[in-house]
Amino acid sequence: MTENYQLKMEEIIEKNRQSGKIPKLLLQACCAPCSSAVLERIAEYFEITILYYNPNISDSLEYEKRLEEVHSLISQLETKYPVTVMSGRYDPKEFFDTVRGYEHLKEGSERCFRCYRLRLTETAKLAKAEGFDYFGTTLSISPYKNSQVLNEIGEELEGEYGIPYLYADFKKKNGYKRSIELSKQYGLYRQDYCGCIYSKKEREKSRKKLEISNQ
Repeated sequence: MTENYQLKMEEIIEKNRQSGKIPKLLLQACCAPCSSAVLERIAEYFEITILYYNPNISDSLEYEKRLEEVHSLISQLETKYPVTVMSGRYDPKEFFDTVRGYEHLKEGSERCFRCYRLRLTETAKLAKAEGFDYFGTTLSISPYKNSQVLNEIGEELEGEYGIPYLYADFKKKNGYKRSIELSKQYGLYRQDYCGCIYSKKEREKSRKKLEISNQ
């Protein structure tokens, strides 16, 4: 039976609310559009630092563009508590080493799961080192991401590093749809692939097939 990770997150929030505590959350983010709806949902319950750690984005211009958009979003948002941005190190070799041998697999496969673990592991390490109360990610808002696997990895890392993981399935309650609406509202650059070269090639192949079928 699949866990209800939205409910688990709400239980964590309620527990902290009753204690009167405003915990500090290190939130790994892939881009501004995904961050928008996530921050709208949880920014009143945490002091949030966005961790932009995405070595899967091998195109440096794309990487910088997405980072600029995260800063643009944060500058426009009005939140109960300040939201800050932490830039992680950028070394695409980390990603390519992580997925070596799985390059041929399609999006949503073990290749992606290894990428999830790479980014969440770095987030857990930094959260522990910097004294955060929780670590988490925006990734579950995407319909292309496996929330079950993401949360299982987060749970494992919680045990390994001794830092609580914020369980979540942000695509619930129309999270993805809301991210599209907020992207338009804030004028955010919205890409159609996760960032890695393999995802980009899949999207390009799909577009070409669609163009041919429409001719």
